[in-house]
Formats: sequence, structure tokens, C-alpha cells
Amino acid sequence: MYASWPCPTPTGGMGEEMALALDGKRSTRLLVIPPFFEEANKFRHQILEIIIRLNERGIDSICPDFPGCNESLAPHSAQSLVGWRIAAMAAANHFSATHVLAIRSGCWIAPSSLPGWLYAPPKPGQVLRAMLRARILAEREAGQQESAETLLEKGRKKGLEIAGWELGSTLIDELEATEFSAGDLHSVVDHSEIGGKALWLRAENDFDTEQAEALAHLIATGISS
Repeated sequence: MYASWPCPTPTGGMGEEMALALDGKRSTRLLVIPPFFEEANKFRHQILEIIIRLNERGIDSICPDFPGCNESLAPHSAQSLVGWRIAAMAAANHFSATHVLAIRSGCWIAPSSLPGWLYAPPKPGQVLRAMLRARILAEREAGQQESAETLLEKGRKKGLEIAGWELGSTLIDELEATEFSAGDLHSVVDHSEIGGKALWLRAENDFDTEQAEALAHLIATGISS
């Protein structure tokens, strides 16, 4: 179920990352790109539920770790959207992916050359603002007070720890400036098509087998048609 893959590093070298894979060497091969930051935790179990159901439908699925995320030993502070996009393309090539499913913020790095689905992509700026609010609330409880603009100014210069994540200045700049839009080969899946309360809105980390079944069915139907 676990594999390793050669991943480009920000310095131009190569590292090794892990991947969760149900790989039967079949012709249909789905690259699954998980969300970043806090939502990575909220979707870890759900992604397993999704790929199990895709496996039952004859579809191989590979969900790679990206540098600085999950089990990766690479420093999160050195990462960027550009670097993660390069890593996503490298993973697609290494695992011979034929399609892509990207989830939430993972949609920002989905390879444009692969047909596939973008599940509920948020705007990068909105995600950054939500993380800033979480830090401001935590500081307020500790008796400190900083504004979002003050924190951003610091982050643009030296990076910033936000909600437990070390964001480098490059990544902060990208989150502020990026205007995300779906690629020509990508279909955006609104959560209303899946049904139920979205996992990222739940107070505790959770999974939902009905939502996993709905998403797997949508993808399998799309591939077969």
C-alpha cells in the first residue's frame, strides 16, 4: 500500500517521498493530490476511503506526499506552490498517471496536462486569511495582539508560523497573489454534488463513507464515459 518516489527538491536535487498507493498496474491510474495545511489532517482517512472504492472499480490510485507535508522530512518553510507543482508533475510521470483528482487546496497544483477533477477548490487568499485569523485568535488568548496586516508584513520578509505551519516568504507571496482557475482538462466538483456536511467544516477530524462513495462513483463514471 505504500511506495516511495523520487521527488525534485527546491534546490534542484532529488529527494525521496512516500506515497499511499493501491496499484494493480492497471491502465487507468489516478493521481490523488491531497489538500495542504490543516485540511491535510481532515482528509487523510477520507482519501483512503476514496481510493479503496476506486480500487473496487478497477482504478489504480496513488496519493503522494509532497515536500514538507505528511511524512516528508523536507522543511515546510522551504516549500512553494511552484515547487509543489513541479513535484506533482514528477509524481504523475513517475506513476504513469492517466487522470488526476485534486482535493481542496491540492487543486492549486493539479497538472494541467492530466484530465480529471478538482474537488471544492478554495481561493489561495481565503486560505491564507483563515490561517491568519487562527493565529490572531491564539495570540489573543495568550494576551498578545497583532493585526493580520502586521503579521503579513512580517511573513513577506521572513516567513511566518501560522496555525502550526512554517510558511516561507515565497509561499506567503504566492498565496496572496495567486488567482486560481481550473485547467481546460479539469472539471470542478462542487461539494453540493457530493452531499452531507463538508469535512473541512467539521470541528473534529472525521471521515464519511457516503461522501467517499459519491466521489468515487462520480470519478469512475467520468472515466468510463
